[in-house]
Amino acid sequence: MGLYFQGLTMGLAYVAPIGMQNLFVINSALTRTRRNALITAAIVIFFDIVLSLACFFGIGALMQAHPWLQTVVLGLGGAVVVRIGLGLLLPKKKSTSENGAGAGAVAAATASTASPVAGAEAPAKRLGLRGLLKTVGTACVVTWFNPQAIIDGTLMLGAFAATLSAQQATPFITGVETASVMWFLGVTLVVNAFAHKFNPKIIGVLNRVCGGIIVLYGIKLLVDFVMAVL
Repeated sequence: MGLYFQGLTMGLAYVAPIGMQNLFVINSALTRTRRNALITAAIVIFFDIVLSLACFFGIGALMQAHPWLQTVVLGLGGAVVVRIGLGLLLPKKKSTSENGAGAGAVAAATASTASPVAGAEAPAKRLGLRGLLKTVGTACVVTWFNPQAIIDGTLMLGAFAATLSAQQATPFITGVETASVMWFLGVTLVVNAFAHKFNPKIIGVLNRVCGGIIVLYGIKLLVDFVMAVL
């Protein structure tokens, strides 16, 4: 059990810092029904578990061995992340019939985002196929399109993997994955439970703050891309 709890604490330290994943999950919990927010959290958990497994088994070494791959991911990831942030920072006005479709990558993925005007419709009870696919796409982007995070995760988790036998690795990585489940489900449930205390105007402001931070993440990736090309 010692290795399991060691993996659990390491996993919490790995996912707790506020980054694109957490901003996406928090935004979903604020603007969606509990059911849809939990679906979003489950999708993020899936991609996060896959990423941590990849880091544990050394995918970061692949990027370090092939700099061109890291450069491609930096450029593509930076552009997509900036677009995601702009979707929240500068949401498009939508008609009543389009309410719940969202604007931009995250705004579309969080299809039930509340309108900042009085009398806005309640969040949609179901995502729909289009909303689900956009949620999956956005969750993939905010998890996988940051090569530096992949490399850092590999250095952190890979360092432990190098010291563990095959038998010891199982409880450790299980603890890491448990931390991912606990964290994202916990954040979703807590934020969603208090979401009703935020009026649409405050949620709109929070969306823009989240969007601005995500844009900054994307710009940093693009700057790293330019530096890598030069």
